[in-house]
Amino acid sequence: MTQAGERAHAQAPDHTPEQDGARERPRVVVRRIGPESAAAVLSVVQAAFGARPDMDPRPAALDETEESIAAKLAAGGGLLAELDGEPVGTLVLDPIGSTTYLRRFGVVPGHQGHGIAGALIDATVDAVLESGTGTDDLTVVAREELPATIRFWDRQGFREISRSSPLVEMRRPLRTAVFHAPTAEAMRGIGRSLAGQLTRGDLIVLTGDLGAGKTTFTQGLGAGLGVRGQVTSPTFVIARVHPSTVGGPELVHVDAYRLDGLEELDDLDLDTSLDDAVTVVEWGEDLAEGLAESRLEVRIVREAEVGPDASLDPRRVEITPVGPRWHALSFRGLG
Repeated sequence: MTQAGERAHAQAPDHTPEQDGARERPRVVVRRIGPESAAAVLSVVQAAFGARPDMDPRPAALDETEESIAAKLAAGGGLLAELDGEPVGTLVLDPIGSTTYLRRFGVVPGHQGHGIAGALIDATVDAVLESGTGTDDLTVVAREELPATIRFWDRQGFREISRSSPLVEMRRPLRTAVFHAPTAEAMRGIGRSLAGQLTRGDLIVLTGDLGAGKTTFTQGLGAGLGVRGQVTSPTFVIARVHPSTVGGPELVHVDAYRLDGLEELDDLDLDTSLDDAVTVVEWGEDLAEGLAESRLEVRIVREAEVGPDASLDPRRVEITPVGPRWHALSFRGLG
């Protein structure tokens, strides 16, 4: 957030500058709000939810009034996205226990698909982290009848945790950063950018299906660290050590698929101390957590939808920092 509690986002114009002359590119501003903005929030909620197909039971959002919205905003606050001063997106924050629910999330029809929803989520992360409420994660409740909405939340790093038809509850760790890699080079770019945040002793736990791009990501990491040797899958050797060519940490690349436990690392006869290296453990989920107090959990997922260019096979990269090592760092600007 800026000092004024606002976040400005460039909005792609409907027309090119050549078509519009000196017309300025409109900007989306997301700001924190309270009950004084109930009328604006209600207008967005009515437009967004009113455009959805009929559902049974009827969404409770359609029964909201200015008074009921004001009461919700007084309790937890909310966010309002504006385009050239016009309300175009909103959500209401509802902290419950260790999670914060995102209620009445909506974007006005005609403005959907232009990054406003993503901007709201980014601003939500900022707002909740800065609130000091002790929230660990964000939660949304979606409808089964809206599979495109469920896919949207999935692409934003939310995972289904429960289902009571027709409601689907989805949750995302608060500090998870989500990136989209449409190409192998984009995947390497995320790894290369992440390398600039790393130092000796750092641990990365890397998960994803076969062929998801784990080794491609690690190739970018190795390039960013400036290590020697071609980074390839360590499947047949279990672990490889790549010495630094620039005086930095070595890269230890481990495949834990065939290990019974990470204590077997002691038997790999590595020519380096893990305290002096950046260690990447593929297939390390539920195994590598004991190696270090802090770690980065990196999950690579094939996108559910392929874009209009069938030659692309896009991936989603989710980075979740765990432990005190990462408290002061943000990973949203990578790539």
